[in-house]
Amino acid sequence: MVVSAATAEHYTWGDGCDGWVLLPRDDLMVIQERMPPATSEVRHFHSEARQFFYVLSGNLTMEIEGIRHVIGASHGIEIPPLARHQAMNVGEQEVNFVVISSPTTRGDRTNCP
Repeated sequence: MVVSAATAEHYTWGDGCDGWVLLPRDDLMVIQERMPPATSEVRHFHSEARQFFYVLSGNLTMEIEGIRHVIGASHGIEIPPLARHQAMNVGEQEVNFVVISSPTTRGDRTNCP
């Protein structure tokens, strides 16, 4: 089945961020997300899931274990299991990206103090 943000399950998170579940499987989760300027996710880690963030537009700042990486359009970054991380949009333009997680992150998230 062909899927897009227009037909996928939509959810909101953080302060005005959007997500669309493009592939909701237990062994593989694919999500498209949008972050407006000056937004961020809560710092957290996943015990089992490995993730890959691929930026479609804008610049995503990803803090992984205390190191900040700026990922531009058509670039991506891998987050291994147990790595503490936080996605941020510190720029003036919205960021659109795809997150691929294996296995799913549902039920596999621990927020950091």
